[in-house]
Amino acid sequence: MANKPYLIDAIVGNGRMLGSLGRAGRLHRLWWPHIDHPQHVDLIRTGVRLGGERTVWFDEDDGRWERRFSYLPGTNITVAESSLPGFALTVRQHDFALPDKDALVRRYTFTNATDAELSFRFVWHSSMHVNESGLYNTTMFDEANDALVHYHHRSFFAVSGSRDCAKFQCGHAGEAAESGEPNGSEIDMQPDGALLWEFDRLAAGESAEIAVYIAAGADLRESLELLSFVKGESPEHWLRHTASYWREELRRAAPSPEAAPDVVELYERSVLMFKLMADRETGSLLAAPEADERHERCGGYAYCWGRDAAFITTALDRCGLTDASRRFYEWTLRAQEADGSWQQRHYHDGSLAPSWGLQIDEGASILWGMWQHYETTRDEGFARTVWPAVRQGAEYLVSFLDPETGLPSPSIDLWEERNGEHTYSAAAVCGGIRAAASFARLAGDSESASNWETTASGIADAIVRRCWNEADGSFYRGLHLKVDERRFEQALEAGQEGSVAYTSKGYPVYRLKYDRVVDISLLGVSVPFAVLPPEHEYMTRLADTVEERLLSPTVGGIKRYEDDQYAGGNPWILTTLWLAQYRASAGQFEAARRLLRWATEHRTETGLLPEQVDKSTGRPAWIVPLTWSHAMYVLTVRMLADAGQLAEETAARASES
Repeated sequence: MANKPYLIDAIVGNGRMLGSLGRAGRLHRLWWPHIDHPQHVDLIRTGVRLGGERTVWFDEDDGRWERRFSYLPGTNITVAESSLPGFALTVRQHDFALPDKDALVRRYTFTNATDAELSFRFVWHSSMHVNESGLYNTTMFDEANDALVHYHHRSFFAVSGSRDCAKFQCGHAGEAAESGEPNGSEIDMQPDGALLWEFDRLAAGESAEIAVYIAAGADLRESLELLSFVKGESPEHWLRHTASYWREELRRAAPSPEAAPDVVELYERSVLMFKLMADRETGSLLAAPEADERHERCGGYAYCWGRDAAFITTALDRCGLTDASRRFYEWTLRAQEADGSWQQRHYHDGSLAPSWGLQIDEGASILWGMWQHYETTRDEGFARTVWPAVRQGAEYLVSFLDPETGLPSPSIDLWEERNGEHTYSAAAVCGGIRAAASFARLAGDSESASNWETTASGIADAIVRRCWNEADGSFYRGLHLKVDERRFEQALEAGQEGSVAYTSKGYPVYRLKYDRVVDISLLGVSVPFAVLPPEHEYMTRLADTVEERLLSPTVGGIKRYEDDQYAGGNPWILTTLWLAQYRASAGQFEAARRLLRWATEHRTETGLLPEQVDKSTGRPAWIVPLTWSHAMYVLTVRMLADAGQLAEETAARASES
């Protein structure tokens, strides 16, 4: 199995097909027919062969290649430009998925950089672990369609060029691709194959092109028919068609507020990225393209979290993509459990994904997000559609409250690291139950509305009475924090309070009374769940404590919490923008603009937002792109624009320059 990078540089797709690429133009992963699962690429490499030399691969990373990587403006089409000092060819590569067909187009333009006529060979080597399986793959060559076909079970990928190949090989093709001498083997129960095209007598300074198509289908006929359809038009036609599609999609969205050019550019990139993260068939929303499929550094990202999605749909609504929000909430009706809960995360078909246990804020966030969507659209049909699920979800949240504290009973926190009665989770549950009460009033169920409003007020009161930590100028991150026996004993020796309970099977459960760690998520008490107004003394003190303790000293930006160790303990984009949103809501616009600028400056070369920024170098440190990061960016831009404060950022930039 090929080693794949954790950090990628761009994504392309169409809502059913999603590919992730590096800046050398290498396609590292390809998902189909859903954007979360399964992933099919083991290794795909392309290169050229001059005379009797070895194949020169475009993704070779020996430090000599000069590269530029970007998106074609206003589109989800990538452009990779590569040159090698003293090398005879320069390469320009476009990658994109057709908007309404399950086909990936990879268009290569070669320019003769010498002052003499040139002949060369273009080499393709693909190894496909179709359906994420290294077993039982078959690779065959279909002569009628001049196509290499990789298949396993009900997934077929037909690969062919816009011109006929000169040579091919099925199975054990790595050495043949390197030597440029495929042997013509027509079928093998192996995952890899090679194709080779010849370019003869390219004049000095002239260019030649070829497109390689990857057409997906549920059977051989379907994949080959799609391939034939795509080959019926020129690569230039498909490039124009796809560019036009994306630019029209961008025009349909709410335009970016007037702002500095880089803010507008990142806002528009966010809108385009959202379209790739929405599953065209199910409506589910992807947290991020998977970058750690072996779960070596994390528990995986290619799932749908209700919490992330609630922030994402609110951003979708703010930038005019309300249909995508509605489709997501229609999907949640299928993902809801029989008891009314929503679990940690799901596959896009609605089935339960691998889990660490219940996170009570997930379902609460879904209810809150549903109401945000209704407030934007005033769609009565939507309210009627979701009302049964809202009722059941609210009843579950109410049943989950701890009668002793008035807070939600212990569950896993939003960072998926600890069990306790978390302040953020309580704020989310308060917001979710209040949203349910608003839906109940719409439905004419005044009794439920009144009961739920009373319950939500009780949670809000418990947060203020039980969770405020006066000594630290912060809320406690939570109560009844579950710890292991060793940490429990150390905490008691240090003077902390705790308790031990026993499960029905007799196992001890050790809990500390307070979790004192300062955490950015505590801002959720005000933004977005409005338990307290932003001007409340507790919130103003909390925000200052957050900035004082969580600001990364070298590169800026805000960490998640004190002593965060995940992926190196770096500042995050979404956490920095969370503080920006609080500052904006409190009327502290200069501080909000400063935080927005930091996020803008830490986008990638292609304009995507990572999850984290390296605390020493300022470079992307982990998952790219994170949909939640882009959602927080759009929401922050909109908050500042609504307050008439985004133009001030443009003016400040102008005065600095």
